Amino acid sequence: MKKKLLIAVTAVLAAFTLAACGNSSKSSSSSNTVKIGVEGSEEAQVWDNIIARAKKEGVNIQLVHFNDYNQPNAALKSGQIDLNAYQHYYFLNTWNKANHANLKPIAKTLIAPVRLYGGKGVTKLSDIKKGGQIVIPNDPTNEGRALTLLQTAGLIKIKNEALPTPNDITANPKDLKIVPVDATQTAAQLKSVAGAVVNNDTATDAKLDPKSAIFVEPINKDSKQWINVIAANPKNDSNPAFKKIIKIYQSQETKNLFKKYYPEELPAWDADLK
Repeated sequence: MKKKLLIAVTAVLAAFTLAACGNSSKSSSSSNTVKIGVEGSEEAQVWDNIIARAKKEGVNIQLVHFNDYNQPNAALKSGQIDLNAYQHYYFLNTWNKANHANLKPIAKTLIAPVRLYGGKGVTKLSDIKKGGQIVIPNDPTNEGRALTLLQTAGLIKIKNEALPTPNDITANPKDLKIVPVDATQTAAQLKSVAGAVVNNDTATDAKLDPKSAIFVEPINKDSKQWINVIAANPKNDSNPAFKKIIKIYQSQETKNLFKKYYPEELPAWDADLK
């Protein structure tokens, strides 16, 4: 089972990697401009502030936006960007293995608990009726994380697999229909389903209120793999400009920005996960 799953993960990630990067300019790490790949419009207010502070330190940050979870790593590997900041340890490690790469995490950024949002008429877990439909992200890492969330919420039970899939569900008391869809489409499905597990970037883009979620992933010692990182190509991971960016990012001012604009996301560089 694990071997088949690994082959499936590799195939999916490799296929995505072939997608062309919309920003094909070469890496600029040799200059004062650092290109950082991000997915969607993640933490826009935080990055705007970091960009302004970095400029005062003589470092120009240029954000390069991508629209799927694999392009920023492909672009980093090929040297089209200098850093990326959008993924957790688990995703980076899985991507490296699937793509024979060695992209390196050089700094912790945040941890973003995933959430289960209720569909029409569903404001709490008990509102989910027998036979209801739950949509989850369909990329291997987030799919497994979503299924684990549903198990923690008491809706299903799954096998103890590194990357569980719907086929690994061992108990489903409410006979729920678990439907994997593209991660960017999970929030859009809420009008027609009982619930959806939505990643934070998708929830932000869809203007979902994180306080309206009917279940939130607990943060504890098992959450370390979900800590987001800044990743670099090991060929130039010691660039002095990168160290300046990390110092600016991992600051009290950045913490205050998260508290103000993104309270659902937690600064992780000094978090004590117990």
